[in-house]
Amino acid sequence: MKMKLCLLYGGKSAEHEVSLQTAKAVIHALDKNKFDIFPIFITKQGQWIQGPQITEPVEDVKQLQFSNGGNELMPQSLNAEFDMVFPLLHGPNGEDGTVQGLLEVLNIPYVGNGVLASSAGMDKVVMKNIFAQAGLDQVEYVSIIRSTWEEDREAAYKEVEETIGYPSFVKPANLGSSVGISKCDNREELVAAFEEAFRYDRKIIIEEGVIAREIEVGILGNDELACSVAGEIVPKKEFYDYEAKYADNTTELVIPADIPETDYDTVRDMAFTAYKALDCSGLARMDFFVTPDGRVLINEVNTMPGFTPVSMFPLLWKNTGVPYPELIERLVDLGRQRYEEKQTIVHTF
Repeated sequence: MKMKLCLLYGGKSAEHEVSLQTAKAVIHALDKNKFDIFPIFITKQGQWIQGPQITEPVEDVKQLQFSNGGNELMPQSLNAEFDMVFPLLHGPNGEDGTVQGLLEVLNIPYVGNGVLASSAGMDKVVMKNIFAQAGLDQVEYVSIIRSTWEEDREAAYKEVEETIGYPSFVKPANLGSSVGISKCDNREELVAAFEEAFRYDRKIIIEEGVIAREIEVGILGNDELACSVAGEIVPKKEFYDYEAKYADNTTELVIPADIPETDYDTVRDMAFTAYKALDCSGLARMDFFVTPDGRVLINEVNTMPGFTPVSMFPLLWKNTGVPYPELIERLVDLGRQRYEEKQTIVHTF
């Protein structure tokens, strides 16, 4: 009997377009003999629109926006007609625990991380604080909220220069896909970077720039974890920005990465520690820096990594021996296992 799988995508986020690309790729990969696919598109304004059941491949992401047809619905109207929900949402209002909380309240099984891991993984400051508590080595960082910056901009810039120095990276605290990120080598660039990052969030993080290789691994599992081979990002630009990830295809992804076995072991062990510290489930992509002197630094976690054709996470698992369709099926099964375990929890006393 086929599983009724609901796909949530789009979203009220600057990563809306990335989500559409992810949805297109997942729909192409799903085995139509195993799954009945029911799409729900979330507009940039936050409207939920249920489209017709998908039985054929989607050639254009515009097909997923239901400009002609589709029924608007209230999120709470999701019900038992679906066996599983797969949130293919990136960024705020989807990857940050909000949608996961809704599904928890409605007691609907879903793929991927729960509320805590999603919210902590989305907020780079909270994430890095948890990593520090877990004893994981990472770059120096400073966090500043918009009101503090507006009250005394000079003090904010001086704090960064005295604590981090140059080069530094300025990022919105709650966003992914390299949206709103700037590399700074001087005060003028720092000022512009603050302006850009605060367009996307009320809180930003400024991180120390280091000379290092960018190494990533994919993690699968709930309590028993598996780690993919390592991959390396070799950007042709100064850093791996939005255009390099999704548009110009100039960035080279080297899989497997040519790193010593000892470095891979360190990356894997640190990834497992970070995964457990955040209480992740289902999946995550863990990003690291490896410096020329062999220092391994954890950079960040992505609790809903992209599934576009050029995305690192599915490529890592493909090179580990898990093809894309099987990867999706494993994620669905992990979501089912977590849901069944939660049903054993007693809610009366």
